[in-house]
Amino acid sequence: MSIATPTDDVPVRAPRSAWSRWTRPVLGLILPIGLAVAWEFAVRAGFSNGRLVPPPSVIFATFKELWQSGELQKHAFATSMRVAAGFGVGVVSGTVFGAITGYSALTRRLIDPSLQALRAIPSIAWVPLFILWFGIYEASKIILISVGVFFPVYLGVMGAIRSVDRKLVEVGRAFRLSPLAMVRRILLPAVLPAYVISLRTGLGLGWMFVVAAELLGASEGLGYLLIDGQQLGKPAQIVAAIVAFAIIGKITDWIIVLATAPLLRWEDTSARTEGN
Repeated sequence: MSIATPTDDVPVRAPRSAWSRWTRPVLGLILPIGLAVAWEFAVRAGFSNGRLVPPPSVIFATFKELWQSGELQKHAFATSMRVAAGFGVGVVSGTVFGAITGYSALTRRLIDPSLQALRAIPSIAWVPLFILWFGIYEASKIILISVGVFFPVYLGVMGAIRSVDRKLVEVGRAFRLSPLAMVRRILLPAVLPAYVISLRTGLGLGWMFVVAAELLGASEGLGYLLIDGQQLGKPAQIVAAIVAFAIIGKITDWIIVLATAPLLRWEDTSARTEGN
């Protein structure tokens, strides 16, 4: 008669191979590369003249020209710094307000209705007001970006705190945990997964809001490159700027995922079992 050990019924997770680590990112490139190749073929075969939507070869040539002249690096750096500053301000303020309103019912009743009303205002509606208040310099651009980042972070933190399992809180109280220990050992681990998602959502909105922000009299930035391409009738430059937005935005989102991954290793979810 064999004696079962405690580990007999526990599924053993197969180690991830180096091949799977490389194939997952490559799979994500199949769709955009396939569409680019198909459009290049369509233009070369004469199905389209490619004037309004240039083929990838023309866009690549525009990228190369902007890179060699230093314009691409200058505009990408300016936009990235604005997004970084606005993201920082929006994350800090959204986290603070979300934690306060999520933890205190009285504060939520006082503050949340006004914030929900402000959230419904389109980003472009803030532009003339911020110009009057802060001028056309960097402050107005960073504040506008931070407004876009603030609301998803605020909602994510508040919603995550309110959705913490009541039984977990009662266990903490039964063990007489201090308020600081309650936050560190119960609330923080429960909130982190939703908080990471809200950070990624806020970052995405930050990249959207930076285009509106660079309408505020910017002389450099990828948004300025878009407007310059429109005014000069250069569709290849417009598409190149859009592709630059997509690439840099994806890289920054990937950085957040990598930076927060060690904090979420305790999760036992189906996505983690499937290798994301």
